Amino acid sequence: MIAIVQARMNSKRLPGKVLRSINGKPMLLRVVENLKKSLLIKKIIIATSKSSEDIKIENFCKKNKLEFFKGDLKNVSKRFKTLLEQNKHYHNSFLRISSDSPLIDYKLVDRCIRIFKKKKPNILTNVFPRTFPKGQSIEIINSSFFLKNQPKFILPQDREHVTHFFYRKKFKKILNIRNQKNYSNFNMCVD
Repeated sequence: MIAIVQARMNSKRLPGKVLRSINGKPMLLRVVENLKKSLLIKKIIIATSKSSEDIKIENFCKKNKLEFFKGDLKNVSKRFKTLLEQNKHYHNSFLRISSDSPLIDYKLVDRCIRIFKKKKPNILTNVFPRTFPKGQSIEIINSSFFLKNQPKFILPQDREHVTHFFYRKKFKKILNIRNQKNYSNFNMCVD
């Protein structure tokens, strides 16, 4: 499984948050270190933009020997589309993780990957509806399903949020993983 971590510096509420230090380490590094503990993730790619602000993310990736991809700043779905098209020989599906989730639980990630591989939905998520805390959001998407539908993303929210279109249209074969207790009111992300 490939993990795509979307990262940008121009957060409106907390600019530069992805590289802000949390207890001595940049938040993006904490996300990557947690994902590297996964037994099922084979490759991690930081998906950033071509914006001059995001050169800091590019330099961070180079310094830490992390694979990265630069694409469209505002049209995140196009960024993912281009990344997948350039790497299509390698990826049948991908895991989307936000760079503001420094406490992402790799065991939950692995559990979701196992379920995805067994059930083979178009999308496996734990946010539709949300029962896990923010910061534990996991979305695994079938690459060909995403690539086939991405040209239909016409609303700004569809372009900015990779899965918004599918949830808005209530596509079939979206498998939602629910937590035993509803912790959706807790926030474990930096927002």
